[in-house]
Amino acid sequence: MPFGSSDEQAQLNGDAQWDDFDPARYVEKNYSEVLSVDEEIMSIVRAHFSDHFRERSDLPVHGIDVGAGANLYPAFLMLPWCDRITLLDRSKSNRAYLRGQIDEHDGSWEKFWQKLCQDDAYAAIPDGPWPRLREVAQVKEGDILRPVDLPDRWQTGTMFFVAESISTDTEDFHRAVQHFLEALTPGAPFAAAFMEHSAGYQVGDLWFPASNVSRTEIEASIRRFTDSVQIHEIGEQGEVRTGYDYIILGCGFR
Repeated sequence: MPFGSSDEQAQLNGDAQWDDFDPARYVEKNYSEVLSVDEEIMSIVRAHFSDHFRERSDLPVHGIDVGAGANLYPAFLMLPWCDRITLLDRSKSNRAYLRGQIDEHDGSWEKFWQKLCQDDAYAAIPDGPWPRLREVAQVKEGDILRPVDLPDRWQTGTMFFVAESISTDTEDFHRAVQHFLEALTPGAPFAAAFMEHSAGYQVGDLWFPASNVSRTEIEASIRRFTDSVQIHEIGEQGEVRTGYDYIILGCGFR
């Protein structure tokens, strides 16, 4: 999760220097250890996906992680159930990071996988996540503010800290939520995480925009497309960084 301050001016998605985003600094700041909030998110989403897929006969499915960025644990969460996972990101540097991690990963991600292995579906994957991820992951260029124009829709999906973290314009936030959910097939299980009242974030020398949206606005945006969603409030106020209130996690079905 990004770290920043709250005193920056309005900035739209097209103004941000996404291709210059520094994934190595982002990961060092946010994912070198498993934070308690990430552990709680993974626990909730792991149960959500496992409970849904455990008894299903129509496996494997196709999954998508929207705005994958420099975060591998959303893909890990879908890994037991998918024979294809699209990692969608606008940033050239983030796409390069993802491809590099799939080929030769940093050791910090092993700690995230071990947390997921408390569920048998994850622990049962032979040799850990990496051979499977290399087989199923496809890194794709894409901008969630445009409708996801790929040849099919997905049967499961994740979008973590993306919709509110790309623009100061709340209409862009709602558009991103819409395009994510519209990319999923009816009934598809999904998980989406947001920072409430985010003021933006610093990565290295660059500032990136965010939308100041409340829990009420987040839930209303999701419920335009489904009533089958549970909303969770994660962490203490400002626990991860300054410049936001709480982490809001939505787990549901399209």
